[in-house]
Parts: sequence; C-alpha cells; structure tokens
Amino acid sequence: MLDLLWALPVIAVSLSVIETFLHPILQGQRPIAWSTYLALVAAMCVPMIWRRRWPRAVFAVVAVVAFVQWAFNVQVGPADLNLFVMLYTIAATCTVRWSVAAAAILELGAVLAVWRWWVNAGQTWGTLVPFTIFVGAMWFWGLYVSTRRKYTAELEERAKRLERERDAHVQVAAAAERARIAREMHDVIAHSVSVMVVQADGASYMVDLDPARAKRAMETIGATGRQALTEMRRMLGVLREGGDAGPYAPQPGIEQLTELVGQIRSAGLPVGLTVEGVPSELPTALQLAVYRIVQEALTNTRKHGGPAATAAVNLHYGDDAVEIRIRDDGRGAAAADDGQGHGLVGMSERAALYGGSVRTGPRPGGGYEVFAHLPVTEPRRAETSAA
Repeated sequence: MLDLLWALPVIAVSLSVIETFLHPILQGQRPIAWSTYLALVAAMCVPMIWRRRWPRAVFAVVAVVAFVQWAFNVQVGPADLNLFVMLYTIAATCTVRWSVAAAAILELGAVLAVWRWWVNAGQTWGTLVPFTIFVGAMWFWGLYVSTRRKYTAELEERAKRLERERDAHVQVAAAAERARIAREMHDVIAHSVSVMVVQADGASYMVDLDPARAKRAMETIGATGRQALTEMRRMLGVLREGGDAGPYAPQPGIEQLTELVGQIRSAGLPVGLTVEGVPSELPTALQLAVYRIVQEALTNTRKHGGPAATAAVNLHYGDDAVEIRIRDDGRGAAAADDGQGHGLVGMSERAALYGGSVRTGPRPGGGYEVFAHLPVTEPRRAETSAA
C-alpha cells in the first residue's frame, strides 16, 4: 500500500509536466510523442508497487528503462527519481554486495547522463558532483536503515530467547519444587495414614475381645494423626509468603529412628534396629534423608509384606558414607508401594541429592531389601543442594 501511495503521486507529477518533456528544452534531446512518454512513465512507476517484495527485479526493470531513455536520447522527468528510491531499497533490504553493485550502476548512469545532456551541451563535468553526492547519500541511508533493522531484530531475538530461557528455568524450578513437596507429602501421609489404618482395623477387631488393647490402638491413632498434622503444618508453613514456617516441630533425623521403629512395631510389624560403626555428626538434611528412606521402606513392608512379615533396619557409619539396609521376610512385593512407585522414586531422589544411590529388589531367599549409600564427604555441598 505504501509503495502504491508513492507510485501514484510520481505518475501524477510526471503527467503534470508532460508538455515540458514533449517539447524538450535540453539541447540535443529528442522530442517524443505523448504515448511514448506515458509508456516510459508507466514502466518506471508501476514496478515500484512491488519494490519491497522483489527489490532486485524492480531495480533491474527501472535501470533498463532508464538505459532505454538514454539510448534513445529522451527523458521522462520526475519518474527517474525511482532510480534513487530503488538504490535505497536495495541497500536497505539486500546484502552489501548487491547494494554496492546497485550504487555502481546508478553512478555509471549518472556519468552517461551528464556526458550526453550536459557536457555535450557545453557544460563542465562539475554537473556530475551533485548526482554523485545524491547517489552516495541514498546508498548510506539504505545501509543505515539495514543496520538498524538488523540490530533491532537481534535485540528482539535476544529478548525472546531470554524470555524462553526464563520460562524454562521457572518451569524447571516449579517442577523441582512440586517434586519436593510431593515427596514430603507422600512420606508423611503414606506412613501416618498406613499406621492409622492398621491400628484402626486392629482396634475394631479387639474392641470387644480386649478393650484395653483397643484403647491403646486408638491412642496410637491419635498420636500418629497429631504427628502427621504437625509435619503437614510445617510443610505448609514453608510455603507461606516470606518463608515464615512458624514455631513447628523440627525435622526428624537419625535420633528419631528409635521412635519410628517403635511406632512401626506398635502397628504390628516386628522390626529391629542395629547401628554399626562410630556415629558421626551428619547434616540435618542428610539425617532427614536417612529417616525418610527408612520410613518409606518400613511403610512398604507393612503394606505389602503380609501379616507374618518381620523387618530389620541396619545403619552403618563408614569413614566417608552412611549406609542403610532394610530387609524383610515378607512377600517381596514392595516395589508396587503406592501403586505408582512414588515411594521408591522419592528414596532415589533423596539419595541423589548427596551423590548417593538406592538399590531395591526382592531377596534371593524371599522378602525384600532396600539398600541406600549416602556419601558424607561433602556435607556442605549436600546441605546446600538439599536446601
């Protein structure tokens, strides 16, 4: 549309001065018929409508028409300005090589025009100077516009790339946070609800046969529920704006393993705890990982090992690592822990935070085994990663 708005006024101006070029005032210029004049004006102006889409082709057409004018010693006035417009277009939209070629062609045309219509009329070659200046100005203007467009496009692309990278980082961070929250929620809810369900079933069975034992089971349910509620409050408090978790209970650690084993034992699963090696001070986050791994393994045993299953927890302190081994003699179906394997994935993720690993699988003689190896040689890095 803009190119059409340029072509129409040029055609109008060219037609308004048609009499001047039908009766040329320049010495040596051949007079032309009005039909020829109109044809040359149309040939110079109509292609300008497509100068943005096919700049090199339009420049070639306009240059050929200008050469025809020179060859037949005729002019069409204002329409010849399209030569300079096309030089600007080539410099602004094409490569530097094409713009240099277009400028050279236009300068050659200026030399030929001055020689035929000015020098032969008795004037000097000084008439070529303004034409050369105008050619150079249009060429530099086109190069400036091209450089600015490329710079703007590069800035826009860089902004889009940074925005994509920012969105990707946000998505990765959000996914990691969701995984962490899901892992914590699973550890708390799966363990506590499992204990409460087992105790509730036992209490309903023993309420008539042994009311005292049923009462103890109900007390265990209440204590487990309060503990689960406390941990959920703590996790939800971490999510508050500003990170104010409130005065909730601290994270469980290795010292709470005895309480965990006692809780599991009271839920009906015989389990023993042995500690080997020299206990050392471990980072808080690493202690939480140990606690959660043991908790998840025992929860799976209670859910899938069967009513006659027993379990044993072995905690070994090494020089550069702590190892946890949880064995049971149940049915060995713990791999299906919650129906989707979230528990085993959670254990592996916790161990991976410290460069450790978790190995799970059925035992050759029956039952199931969970073995976790957690290095402690870089507690500062592990603590930071867990945070």
